[in-house]
Amino acid sequence: MDTVTQTAAPRKLRSVRPVGTRAVLVELDDLQEVLALQDLLNRSPLPGQVDVLAAAETVMVVGESASATRAIGARLQDVELTPPEAADSSLVVIETVYDGEDLADVAELTGLSVDGVVAVHTGQVWTVAFAGFAPGFGYMVGENQALDVPRRSSPRTAVPAGSVALGGQYSAVYPRKSPGGWQLIGRTGARMWDLDRPQPALVRPGDRVQYRAVREVVTAPSAAKTPEAGESDGPGLRVLNPGAQSLIQDLGRKGFGPLGVSAAGALDRASLRRGNRLVGNPSSAAAIETVNGGLVVEAVGDQVIAVTGAPTTLTIQPPSWVDHDGGARQGAGRTVAMATPFALLDGEVLSLGAPDSGFRNYVAIRGGVDVPEVLGSRSSDTMSGIGPAPLRIGSQVPAGGLTASTVVGSPELQPDFPGTDVTVLDVVPGPRADWFDQAAIDSLYSQEWLVTPQSNRVGMRLDGTPLQRARQGELPSEGTMAGAVQMPPAGLPVLFLADHPITGGYPVIGVVVDGHLDRAAQVPIGGRIRFRPVPEASPAPTISSKK
Repeated sequence: MDTVTQTAAPRKLRSVRPVGTRAVLVELDDLQEVLALQDLLNRSPLPGQVDVLAAAETVMVVGESASATRAIGARLQDVELTPPEAADSSLVVIETVYDGEDLADVAELTGLSVDGVVAVHTGQVWTVAFAGFAPGFGYMVGENQALDVPRRSSPRTAVPAGSVALGGQYSAVYPRKSPGGWQLIGRTGARMWDLDRPQPALVRPGDRVQYRAVREVVTAPSAAKTPEAGESDGPGLRVLNPGAQSLIQDLGRKGFGPLGVSAAGALDRASLRRGNRLVGNPSSAAAIETVNGGLVVEAVGDQVIAVTGAPTTLTIQPPSWVDHDGGARQGAGRTVAMATPFALLDGEVLSLGAPDSGFRNYVAIRGGVDVPEVLGSRSSDTMSGIGPAPLRIGSQVPAGGLTASTVVGSPELQPDFPGTDVTVLDVVPGPRADWFDQAAIDSLYSQEWLVTPQSNRVGMRLDGTPLQRARQGELPSEGTMAGAVQMPPAGLPVLFLADHPITGGYPVIGVVVDGHLDRAAQVPIGGRIRFRPVPEASPAPTISSKK
């Protein structure tokens, strides 16, 4: 049965643009059309639809595969929009103390008195149009435009959690301490994001909200706690040295984009799957992801381990070689091969050397890493703080019982990993390539980009010859995805990885194809990247439905 109505009437969508191979971006004329399409797709999902990410003037639809996304793009070309159905959710009341630092400035910008600003803010019902920026941050649109004010010219480096703010036509509450450029008019004790609740987000897209002025903030306590390896005395691995950064990762959490939660998960998914396969786990089991060597772990009980990813030296030392300072002494020991299952007996110590090429390793333990799931995943999200905390000296990594086979796998060959040579990444142009002239686009693809030390799991920051925009002004925030090559005003690309923000306001000149994200994850700091355009990989052409 069709899940959208096809009609010969004039099309309602301005355009449908490809976003790499796994998503399409629908441009609409106004926020009401955004809400209508979001409502339609949430009520009647298209086949293969994974996520619907609404924003100011666009809706990004993510598909489960390239073929599903192509079909979604084709179906969306003929969608007829109708007004969204009336929300059946109850009204969420947010008690607010109106004493924000920018309250007087907002009064001056709007021509109202301070009391007038409060009266307008509390005297209307706000609707959560979309989420983004951070989990629990809902962009709320009001019933009138009386409080439409510009963002601050100089963003604050730290906005307190609970700050009630205005930015453009939207109101929002900052769920956690973070940088921000919105105008602060008050504060609330309402917990906008609380993992201790069955529904962590206090407000979700489509919800109705009313602010109520109060004299005092009352903050409800939360029992939510970030899960952390280190609280179990059972079998597993004890961290003697976490190296530069070691995290628990699985294949990530899906379907929470509308709440502002990115997928996270292993950056090199193929290496994680390979490690799990070698020790007899399901491919989605959690493992340790570590960067640039230096990880040292001690077996607590006999364990079966496999290390995949960047080729490196794996050394096993007997218990007597463990010192009392949380490290492992150098000396005699045996080496084991990469991508090969091996026994790590109780008290033995495994050390990972610096990679010969590549950047990330995955330490899989038979049974998987057994830490609590958060939103259906054991992955650590470094941007939002969701999931297990980074490993530290003394952390206990508990082994679980999540196995898929009674036997371990045979040794496997690993692919080549990036080294000193240039790594080529295939890119689908757009969705905002039209913000650049041909000279800038040619420069993107002709030069080698250097991976800088400012890179992390959120994104790879690249250095080279800056690109100049052909279009001035700002792009309204819209959905983003892993692989997006975003272009800030300075003209130096940022390649989004798994922990990227859900929405962004800089134009995306191209999107790395999904199959090359594992390769990108292994490019080390100081490595070089060349982008190669592959328009034929696009899931759908750019279709303009309105003139």
